[in-house]
Amino acid sequence: MGRAYSDLTFTPTVREVQSSMGSREQHAFLDTMADRGVLLTARETQFIHEADHFYQATVGETGWPYVQHRGGPAGFLKVLDASTIGFADYRGNLQYLSVGNLQSDDRISIIVVDYPNRRRLKLLGRVQLVDARDDAEAVASVRDESYSATVERAFIIAIQGWDWNCPQHITPRFTEAEVATLVNPLREQVQRLRTQVSAFKAPPVVLGDGELALRVTGVRQLTPLVRSYELASIDGSPLPPAPAGSHLDVPFRHEDGTEGTRCYSIASNPARADLYEIAVLCEPQGSGGSRAIHRDFAMGVRLNCSKPKNSFALGATLHGTVLVAGGVGITPIKAMAHDLAAKGVEFQIHFACRSREHAPFLGQLIDAFGPRVQVYAKDENRRLNVQSLMRSLGPASHVYVCGPATLIEAVAAHAASAGISGDRLHAERFTTDAARPSDHEFVLHLSRSARDLVVPRGRSILEVLESHAIKVPSSCRVGNCKTCATRVLAGIPAHRDEVLTEEEKSQQKLMCVCVSRAEGAELSLDL
Repeated sequence: MGRAYSDLTFTPTVREVQSSMGSREQHAFLDTMADRGVLLTARETQFIHEADHFYQATVGETGWPYVQHRGGPAGFLKVLDASTIGFADYRGNLQYLSVGNLQSDDRISIIVVDYPNRRRLKLLGRVQLVDARDDAEAVASVRDESYSATVERAFIIAIQGWDWNCPQHITPRFTEAEVATLVNPLREQVQRLRTQVSAFKAPPVVLGDGELALRVTGVRQLTPLVRSYELASIDGSPLPPAPAGSHLDVPFRHEDGTEGTRCYSIASNPARADLYEIAVLCEPQGSGGSRAIHRDFAMGVRLNCSKPKNSFALGATLHGTVLVAGGVGITPIKAMAHDLAAKGVEFQIHFACRSREHAPFLGQLIDAFGPRVQVYAKDENRRLNVQSLMRSLGPASHVYVCGPATLIEAVAAHAASAGISGDRLHAERFTTDAARPSDHEFVLHLSRSARDLVVPRGRSILEVLESHAIKVPSSCRVGNCKTCATRVLAGIPAHRDEVLTEEEKSQQKLMCVCVSRAEGAELSLDL
């Protein structure tokens, strides 16, 4: 309460009652306030601007107060300046009670209430009634352009004092629009649940032709772009073992109806036999697999997958294990951490991410492993110092890294300079390398089908083969799994995989067509 408001409302009689009731002393400070509290601040201005109703009281010649409710769209009560408010008066029931009272006594009392937030503002003022025929400018200043009714007059109110009232005993009430804002998310959730229930009732979607029949039993949004899927057996029987580092070849359906597969690491605890959990990053600019999975995988969808494979297994030597992940590369790392913790092995997780919001499983990892998880969030200006990390490792430490090519290359380079032998560094990529400056267009000769295809810069051999309806078994598409390994008949391949041995490359003449290219202008394959 300001001094101006107390001067007007704390009359001698009111002060006598306050004294008799023992409350005068707690209000006495108002009489000495330097700021009288007449001018509206930004807080009061905003509150009035948002109001869609208020109550006003005037007094007639009989001495009886008359209370009237005024309502309209938010903002119909205008703040004209820091000491003046006003509103347009439209033709009503023709009783003119407030207008008549103000002819003999220009004082008005207003209370503005915000029921949802339990706030109320009291204002005292003197009213100037301006006839619309006499002052068009004054009427225009209070007119609401969204309301087409004819304005009879303007109420221009000179503020004499104001006070914020205590929120006690204000029962929250909500407008239809406010209720809709609160209820709409619930309606959308109900609709999603109805859709899921309908999916259970409808014949299940079945994808793939693998030997392991699974169904989607859980879907969670981990980050704005990463969604996890829990997969269980159709009949509830235990699943085949999936040691840490294992992956699944997951079937999906392209927009044109053709099916494909993508390789996804199993992130769940390897000790669980009831489900596998995978995490899928939706890549809008990708080849479509992740988009199809985000679009189609819902509760009840059935997937015929191959059994789990593992090309990124934990080694026999586990002492001093260091786990390094970038973004969604945390998926196999998470499974490894569960396995190491169960075995009582000391380990560290170094997790590089765009932000904590975009870090899949971060909350679960911190809850499970606490200070063993180090987070390097780009938006917090905290970067993983790979060189320092590699130099800090002990002579027997093993490093397991999964993430983008830049992270893996940095770990490999600094591990080598720190004297970490190649057999102690284990890596798995989840994306292919970007096009290199040395990449060039080349001709691909297919011996069995007697066809020649052009592989342009920026497209893989596998993508070109698939675009010509030539099927090659594939899974990871990043050179980790060996599924697409194909025999080379002529030409020199530029190997970029992480899985083929030197013997397989040199003696068996194999190459992974998902990532590797040609060194020269031509390459001939046994296809």
